Amino acid sequence: MKRVYLDHNATAPLGPEARAAMSAAMDLVGNPSSVHAEGRAAKAVVENARAQIATAFGADGADIIFTSGATEAAALAMAGRDLQGAAIEHDAVRAWTSEVLPTSTEGRIAVSQASQSTLQLANSETGIVQALPSGLAVTDTTQAFGKLPIAFNWLGAEMALISAHKIGGPKGIGALVMKRGTDLAAQIKGGGQEMGRRSGTENVIGIVGFGAAAQAASKALADGVWEKVSELRNILEDALEAGSKATIFVGKDQERLPNTSCFVTPGWKGETQVMQMDLSGFAISAGSACSSGKVRASAVLTAMGFDGQTAANAIRVSLGPETTEEDVLRFAETWLEKEKKHRARAA
Repeated sequence: MKRVYLDHNATAPLGPEARAAMSAAMDLVGNPSSVHAEGRAAKAVVENARAQIATAFGADGADIIFTSGATEAAALAMAGRDLQGAAIEHDAVRAWTSEVLPTSTEGRIAVSQASQSTLQLANSETGIVQALPSGLAVTDTTQAFGKLPIAFNWLGAEMALISAHKIGGPKGIGALVMKRGTDLAAQIKGGGQEMGRRSGTENVIGIVGFGAAAQAASKALADGVWEKVSELRNILEDALEAGSKATIFVGKDQERLPNTSCFVTPGWKGETQVMQMDLSGFAISAGSACSSGKVRASAVLTAMGFDGQTAANAIRVSLGPETTEEDVLRFAETWLEKEKKHRARAA
């Protein structure tokens, strides 16, 4: 049985460009902080990756601080600050905010004080894309980077969070992108690496993979890869909608990420659907993958007005560049068969 991976918003498969770059970086001996030739060679590849990411993210002239991931980047950006946020934010962001920004039933957020607020660009569960106000303190662009044509320099935010493993890079490496001159207190102190903002020997192999993945993602976006993914997502939803009249597609009338479909089938728990589809060879999700394997009612959907029981019946399917039409049609056929059996048991 060929497995079909449809959980790209949780993590994307490692791309060949990142794999090749990381393999070459494994032969580098030096510490980037060392002044000898080996150290300078390691430093050079780190700075090359930083430049690759700056170009791909439209962040020329900005500071890019490498971290262990977007979660650490959020902590670095937000610790010690009193920022407003919304319940739809990722847990890594919500941990540092007071939830006072209201969420509409369409998944939209109204920001009254941009300089005192954080707002994600795209939601990992629903795919809904926000219109960011100028002057925003922090924006989580983890899901949007590489899938949407964006540039940090015109987002208008002071700082942005990005992560490698969402764009075909390795896990365990991310970055905080910030306007040059932004005042920021280091949370990890020591040797003063990363311009004094984040001490610790640089993860050279991860950083190199991140740079290569960012460059590849930028090319794929320019080549129209995600437009094709969007077409497949629409084919999937049309097939599911034709066979299941009770299913609700969240955010279908909103601007969304091109690869993301979140849908609710009343009375059929998302956790059950995930397990049944897994046994049939499909990897999907019942929400964010950053809760240590826990499956719970989506805070995003409850913030949008769904009751807890209904929100617990949601699943998310997130496609990638390697997804085929055969994959989505096989998924739709399998899911509809199981949905039919569920309805028969519930009758």
